[in-house]
Amino acid sequence: MTTETASEARTAALRAVRAKDSNDKRQSALAAVESLERAGAPVTFTSVANTAGVSSWLVRAEGIREHVEAARRRQVDHGVIATVAVPGRHHQATPASLRTDLTIAQEQIKVLRAERDKLTQRLRLHLGAEIDGPDRAALIARVADLEAVNRRLVADRDDRQVQTDIAGRRVQELEDELVAVRESLRRVIRTENRGR
Repeated sequence: MTTETASEARTAALRAVRAKDSNDKRQSALAAVESLERAGAPVTFTSVANTAGVSSWLVRAEGIREHVEAARRRQVDHGVIATVAVPGRHHQATPASLRTDLTIAQEQIKVLRAERDKLTQRLRLHLGAEIDGPDRAALIARVADLEAVNRRLVADRDDRQVQTDIAGRRVQELEDELVAVRESLRRVIRTENRGR
């Protein structure tokens, strides 16, 4: 088996393991949605993530988010949980909870970056020790594998940054809506007071 073939096989194996892990986590999240709804417990992104033992970002990902939102709508229809009334729309998340989620996400990103930097340093030390070894072809294959893993980690980090940016924009939209609702309420109160 050539070095290139071995590297491709390892890369394919890593992808297969990651795909299986991702599928298992998604199945756990879907099962958590069903379990919480069956138990009559409020279905929230956080409760699903905690019940399934997965990240809060996974439950907001396409394919899971729709199930969570559908369960939440069913619970609202049956009076299980209350919503925040905004004219023409229903939201269960408040600006404060979105800010909290954003802060948590930013902290997770910091931790992941620190772990990446630590692993990169360890990798440099490890590769430095291996360079003196006789099997240079295996080392080159290992470096290629590690570069692929690094690219994946960078892509994951970039995805999380995009999600953080989306959450930040959503927080801003909700704050703007809240300001508009408050101003509308003030006008109604002033109008009522003048009419007396």
